[in-house]
Amino acid sequence: MSSAVLLDRLFRLKESGTTVKTEVVAGITTFLTMAYIIFVQPAILSYCGMDFDAVMVATCIASAIACFLMALLANYPIALAPAMGHNVYFAFVACPILASILGESAKIKPWQVALGAIFISGIIFIIFSFFGLRERIIEGVPVSLRNAIAVGIGLLIALIGFEWSGVTIAHPVTYLTLGKLNTPPVILSIFGLVIMSILLARGVKGAILIGMLLTACCGICFGITKYQGIISKIPSLAPTFMKLSFRGALSIGFFELIFVFFFLDLFDTVGTLIGVGEKGGFIKNNEFPRARQALFSDALSTVIGSVLGTSTVTSYVESAAGISQGGRTGLSNMVTGALMICALLFKPLVSMIGMGYKLDSGVFLYPAIAPALIIVGSMMMSCVRKIEWDDFTESIPAFLTITVMPFCGFSITEGISFGFISYALLKLVTGRSKEVHALIYIFSVLFLLRYAYFLF
Repeated sequence: MSSAVLLDRLFRLKESGTTVKTEVVAGITTFLTMAYIIFVQPAILSYCGMDFDAVMVATCIASAIACFLMALLANYPIALAPAMGHNVYFAFVACPILASILGESAKIKPWQVALGAIFISGIIFIIFSFFGLRERIIEGVPVSLRNAIAVGIGLLIALIGFEWSGVTIAHPVTYLTLGKLNTPPVILSIFGLVIMSILLARGVKGAILIGMLLTACCGICFGITKYQGIISKIPSLAPTFMKLSFRGALSIGFFELIFVFFFLDLFDTVGTLIGVGEKGGFIKNNEFPRARQALFSDALSTVIGSVLGTSTVTSYVESAAGISQGGRTGLSNMVTGALMICALLFKPLVSMIGMGYKLDSGVFLYPAIAPALIIVGSMMMSCVRKIEWDDFTESIPAFLTITVMPFCGFSITEGISFGFISYALLKLVTGRSKEVHALIYIFSVLFLLRYAYFLF
């Protein structure tokens, strides 16, 4: 049996309308758009005392295993890695709180307790996955909100792209304003955006990938991207491997921490799967096939990541980049996972695309990655057509979902919460409560209690 036939049987390529070549290109594209996490993750977690190099290794290995699990168990091109936002909460919120509770004389470190909390939240997710709760949540989300989540994620991705390109910068009055377009990294980012746009308009396969590579090469020629070599020594994983503290995480007073990690992962995962699934056409007849396997893969990946020594591992919105290039099966994820492993050997090479350009102000720009994020964001806008704009009980919750995500701390969770609450409220006051799934009401109440807790 040839390898092509074996791959077709394993990942059902023909049935999904794709080819090995298309899946490989999609897998590489997804990897390049999310490769930044290899470098951002250790930089953030090292802030709370974790070993920088060990976190990098943990990030690569955990991401690879997670991608393989999603590929083999669910056959989806939805890549996974440590979640942005969760890592910030881990390092800048959870660990300082734990440090104040534990005290300087404690034998265990705050990050060890935080990892233990993530492990426990992952175990809870696995249990929930067996009962199909998260699957029912996905199926209970109305069509308008599902598509709004996809559009909101698209805006979020695009806004990150504009910021990382330097086209958008902070402003003390308007909060955001146009950046300095005459600086070399910004010019390079715009060049990459133009190249990708032209290639896409002309129907060139792998347009985003080609554009990123061309942008990186131009960056090397003009000294914006530094050539750093090819191969480097793989650091040790020992400083973080199996260093999590279960006993510390189960101590009185830390249950809230477990709940927060659980809550964030639940809705970031559901939101990402819905958004990316809607874009990829995986959700059909209001059902998400193999959703339970996808959610189980996500939950198990969180547990594995905590054991290796990294924060919550979850599904990545950057998977939309590979899906936009034609990725439709788990083979794409296998490629992404394999490249995560390769990144351990080719750290200097990955750095040329994944690492940013430091401005005199100390801000980092990512000229090779930023244009891809903007393009992917534009592609996800197509879902806006499926929202019932003439029905205010559908359109207002959808609008809030779309706008809150990028404008309230880059939070998928906040966008979903505003959407859920407003959807349940408007259906209730207009006498259309039967149109709402019971789980939407349940989580709307939980979201309201969460906000009440933060306010009072």
